[in-house]
Parts: sequence; structure tokens; C-alpha cells
Amino acid sequence: MGFNGLGMNLGNLARVSKAKTRSISPENFTGEKGRGGMATEGTGANCARELGQGWKISPSMSIEAGETFTIADIEGSGAIQQIWLTPTGTWRYSILRIYWDDQEQPSVECPLGDFFCMGWGTFAPLTSQPVCVNPGSAFNCYWEMPFRTRCRMTLTNIAPEAMRLYYQINYTLTEVSADAAYFHAQFRRTNPLPYKEVYTIVDGIEGQGQFVGTYMAWGVNNKGWWGEGEIKFFLDGDEEFPTICGTGTEDYFCGSYNFENKTTHQYQEFNTPYAGMHQVIRPDGLYASQQRFGLYRWHICDPIRFEQDLKVNIQALGWRSGGRYLPLQDDIASVAFWYQTLPTAPFPELPCKDALEVN
Repeated sequence: MGFNGLGMNLGNLARVSKAKTRSISPENFTGEKGRGGMATEGTGANCARELGQGWKISPSMSIEAGETFTIADIEGSGAIQQIWLTPTGTWRYSILRIYWDDQEQPSVECPLGDFFCMGWGTFAPLTSQPVCVNPGSAFNCYWEMPFRTRCRMTLTNIAPEAMRLYYQINYTLTEVSADAAYFHAQFRRTNPLPYKEVYTIVDGIEGQGQFVGTYMAWGVNNKGWWGEGEIKFFLDGDEEFPTICGTGTEDYFCGSYNFENKTTHQYQEFNTPYAGMHQVIRPDGLYASQQRFGLYRWHICDPIRFEQDLKVNIQALGWRSGGRYLPLQDDIASVAFWYQTLPTAPFPELPCKDALEVN
């Protein structure tokens, strides 16, 4: 994209632009110019009862059980540039959906925690270029999300109790280049993975675009090492064999040799701008009996481009006796991130609440 207020970096921060900066939050639901901090009612009204309007009257929203709340509805052309939010409740039970340009099918459909690489419902520090998660549960997204006529963003609370949400969506209103594609994210989970089946990260993508990232919440159900499986990218009509075939799970996530710290002989968490294993949940000797991992790989410097269609899957492999591979039956969830032209092909139906539950 040419310089039009999108894609800012250190090299063009000094350049002026006609782009207009706007921000949506519970203090300005529409992002209108000069309309922030005007609330006279809200979740902070009692705290500000001696101070009055302008003193943090509406910093958050309560979303009732079963309610879908529109957190952004923006008309015109521009781009989402940053999302910050912190939710209460069960993160798997808050479903984020984003719709571009009045399309009925969402281009993003994902539990909130998994979208921000927190699929196990437990905080872990994450520092990467497009996503960071900070204490105590501050979710931040920097994926650029262009739109041409409209952006609509909703959050559905499928939990049996209300949730509290603090959020801020920073965006720009500006022209969008003709070659700008639309941001997509899709969640999947298989628990357990059937024996000798591969795990599908995404399938059925139709259009032209580029795959830009993978998050996986991987729960291991066997003892021993679990990451021998290869990831495979089937591009533009590939059938039995893919164009891109990895060499192992830890290799794809830019690690090596079991992610092992050779001094401590333990799994070693790590964060980098483009890849990491930021979360290791270790057994506690009682009810938390399984090892669980959170991993991310961003294809920012190496996007995987497709012209017509894309499918991505990964094997779950460990070791058995005699130096043989063992197909695993693990609890695996994932989010695929990509950009593509519209229309968005329909996503598989999101799992029900019980099938989403972390247990």
C-alpha cells in the first residue's frame, strides 16, 4: 500500500497525511470527533458521583449472558490499527466476529482468548509484533485491518453469567489502496484428534491472498515428546501432496530439539517478534494432570501467498518403541490468520459451548 495513513513505520512517521485518527471505547461508542468522555451514565458513574461528567463515567461495558454487543460499527474507508481490551469471565466463551463491507459472513470468528493467543484461559506474557498480552489480562492486537465501506465488530457472550469488558479500538479513516486485502481469522478445535488423522488448521479458503500466522493451543495426552509432526500448506489446487512441507512442529514454530533448556532439562518458554512458545502449563501432581502449550508463528517476513485456494494441516506425532512414530490423540485448538480478497467462503460452524470448554 502506498502512503495514505496505513502501514505506518519508523521510516514514514515524520510524513504528514490527510488520514483521520479515530478511537472507539465505552467513552465514545461511535468514535465521532469531539464526542469522547461525554457520558453521564455508565459503569463508573457511582465512582464519579462527586466529580461529574468527564471523570471516567463510562470506562467499560457489561455484556449479559447470551448477548451480542457491537463494539464497533464504522462507516467509510480506513483501517483498524490497534485493539486493546481486557475481558472478565471465561475467554473461550466470548466470541469475536468481524464483518467487512456489509458482508453477511464474518471474516473473523474466534473465541477472544484464542484470538489473542490465550487459548487455555490462563494468562501468560506474550511479546510479539502483531499481538502482545500484558499483565494482568491486557490483550493487544496490531494486525492492520483495512476496509472500504464498513467495519462491524461484535462480541457474543455465550457464558451463563454477565461479563465486564474494557476496550479501545484505534483506527484511521482514509483511502484504501486497490491492492489491500481483508484480514481474516478462523478458530478450530479437535478434542481428541482421532488416531492417524491430521489436524486441520484451516481449509476451504477461496480467493487470492496471503497466510500470515498460526496460533495453537496444544494439549498433550501421552507421555514423551509430541512435536514430530509436519505442517503442510496446500496451495492453488494441490491435492495429495502440498507445495510447502515442514520438518517438524517445533521447527515450524522456530524452535528445535523439543524446546528443551539443556541446563534445566525443562521446556523453555520464549517470545520473539515472529515466533514463540510463550506458554507452558505444567502438571501440578493432582488435577492439572496434562501438559499444555501455547505457540505462535507469524508469517510477516515470509507470507505464504495463494492465488485461488489454501488448506493447512499439521500432523500430531510422538515416539513409540523401536524408534517409530506414534500418531497422537491430543487436544488441539488453533487460529489461522490470513488476508484475502472478498467474498469470504463460509466457515465451519463454531463448536458449541461444551466443545469449546477447557477441561
